[in-house]
Amino acid sequence: MTSNDVLRRVRYILDLSDSAMIAVFGLAECEVTREQISDWLKKDDDPAFKEMSQMQLALFLNGLIIDKRGKKDGPQPKPEQRLSNNLIFLKLKIALNMQADDIFAVMTLASFPLSKHEISAFFRKSDHKNYRECKDQVLRNFLKGVELKYRPKV
Repeated sequence: MTSNDVLRRVRYILDLSDSAMIAVFGLAECEVTREQISDWLKKDDDPAFKEMSQMQLALFLNGLIIDKRGKKDGPQPKPEQRLSNNLIFLKLKIALNMQADDIFAVMTLASFPLSKHEISAFFRKSDHKNYRECKDQVLRNFLKGVELKYRPKV
């Protein structure tokens, strides 16, 4: 998934306004303009579309964690230059304060059930023998499940 896709989906799921998104970036000590956000949210085929870097998405997700969970003591984490789906998944899990049971329920909502062992494998270090790479399909279904949980269809 592209950084822009993740940003669009998270914005919709959490019903964030432009001002709220600017504030989330601000929590990660990053200044963005309404125009930048607007360009990132445009469809890929729009002439004004701008691709969001992985570092910018990392800043947004770090800000989201601070927004939802509060600022931790000590130095704040540096934004990653490159984000894997596993890291995006982890940051969303932290921001939404989800445990394995919550993720299991969300994945089941999205009709994409995974066992708790499969879920925990996504959050292991990459050199761990039980590490599993998070494919786009898993991340997409996780976001779909979160959407169904937070924004159920009327």
